[in-house]
Formats: sequence, structure tokens, C-alpha cells
Amino acid sequence: MAVKLRLTRMGAKKAPVYRVVAADSRAPRDGRFIEVVGLYNPTANPAIVDINEELALKWLNNGAQPSDTVRNLFSKQGIMKKFHEGK
Repeated sequence: MAVKLRLTRMGAKKAPVYRVVAADSRAPRDGRFIEVVGLYNPTANPAIVDINEELALKWLNNGAQPSDTVRNLFSKQGIMKKFHEGK
């Protein structure tokens, strides 16, 4: 099973809120997931990024591949730097 860290869309029409989740890569975008890792709200000013760093590092160390957007969010939070230093 290939695990990806990616966003699932929630919230109302024209007001998206995203969950950062660990999910099987074959599952649909808003479908079944394994675990919620964080939250991302791009409509707030400034954007709200709330990520559980321990869970994110656990999944990265177990081989989960982040999507491009999740990788950017992790980089801004400093999680990717900690992941690469820990290798």
C-alpha cells in the first residue's frame, strides 16, 4: 500500500477548508483516509496552517510521500527540514 500525505477538501461552497491526511494513494481525494495529520485554511487572512508535527514526521519516516502542496506547507512549518536532518 502506497501512502500519500495529501489534502482533502471540506467546508462550504466557495469557502474551502482542507484536512492534511495520510491516505492510500488509490483512494479518492475526499474518500477513505488512515489518519488526520493537520488542517489548512487558505481563506483566512493570514492562512491558518495547523499541523501535528509528530504525526507528520512519523508518516514521513514510514515512507509516506507528500503531495506538492503538502510538501510546501511542511517546508514553511519547518517539518521537511527536521525530516532531512533526522535522516
